[in-house]
Amino acid sequence: MKYQNKIKQLIKTSKKVILDCSLDNGAIVAANSTKLYYPKEVKNYFYVWPRDASFTCIAADILGIKNIQEKFFDWLIERAEGWKETGLFYERYYPNGLQACNRLQIDQTAMVLFAVWHHFKHNKKGLEKYKELVINSANSICRSWENDHFNVIINDLWEERLTFPDLKENFTYSLAACIKALQSAHRLFPNKGYIKVADEMRRVLLKNTREKGYFFRSFGKLNDERIDASMLGIIWPFEVVKAKSLLAKNTVKLIEEKLVKDFGVYRYEHDEYDGWMYKGFHRKKGAGFWPLLNFWMSIVLYRMGKRKRSLNYYNKVLDCIKEEEFIPEQIFNNVTQKSVSPLCWSHAMFILASKDFGYL
Repeated sequence: MKYQNKIKQLIKTSKKVILDCSLDNGAIVAANSTKLYYPKEVKNYFYVWPRDASFTCIAADILGIKNIQEKFFDWLIERAEGWKETGLFYERYYPNGLQACNRLQIDQTAMVLFAVWHHFKHNKKGLEKYKELVINSANSICRSWENDHFNVIINDLWEERLTFPDLKENFTYSLAACIKALQSAHRLFPNKGYIKVADEMRRVLLKNTREKGYFFRSFGKLNDERIDASMLGIIWPFEVVKAKSLLAKNTVKLIEEKLVKDFGVYRYEHDEYDGWMYKGFHRKKGAGFWPLLNFWMSIVLYRMGKRKRSLNYYNKVLDCIKEEEFIPEQIFNNVTQKSVSPLCWSHAMFILASKDFGYL
């Protein structure tokens, strides 16, 4: 196989990156900027995003790394500022647990619940220790939901847009994440109330999607019907609809038409963020494609039965990096722009995609 050696090396590199980003106190940072290999020209990602860390925990489960997941869950309980009071995790944290930004991304809490379920789904030994984490978080998601919308201001996963309760708005990705989270919480500590809210969320989501026939960014009194690559999450891992459903097919088709260039997946149209810095300023000279989204697309297409096409997205990243290199946040069509590298989430998604293809 053409990529056999590169894949084998990247699996080893991914283990290194995951362990490098897993700190002694249990925090899992998005990128360890204290390392010599971290570029000096890019934004500092030495923060804990619970979402990124949760994907990392899932990848660690697959790799057989056993000493970081529960340390991270402990960190969330003991250190994440505000969680004990609100039951919710916010946008990002400093490694010591203080909030680095207090905007609410409710999908962060959702992904934590999914990661806890994934870690304990085959062996519940030790789960009781995290009962408070699961129940407090799931209850808070339920309290944040009011019939057909969240009753708090929500920030999207890209940290660039907000939904407001007076407009009864929902981000599609965030809502899908919460559906899966409540289902996961119910599997760990059964509570029919979680399923009731999850079912209500799913009805609202599908009701506001079926008219268009595809998933779009947000809906409410004012819709944002633009396509966003995060819609892949509805299909996997949140599984709101089946991968071979018409809604899934239509959504993926639009993502490929609007957000893919030569098999590179971009977040959304006209994205400017590049993570490249100059004297404290974001250069914003135009985004590259995101390897983690390429791996995400490959996972979704694989589940749709399109293995050959899914490999095109997977291999695109391999073609753009050398065997000894890390997987960055973004890959640009020039040598001038610099990217955050390595991004732990990119390596985690590489592991998740590699598992599907049987490379692990």
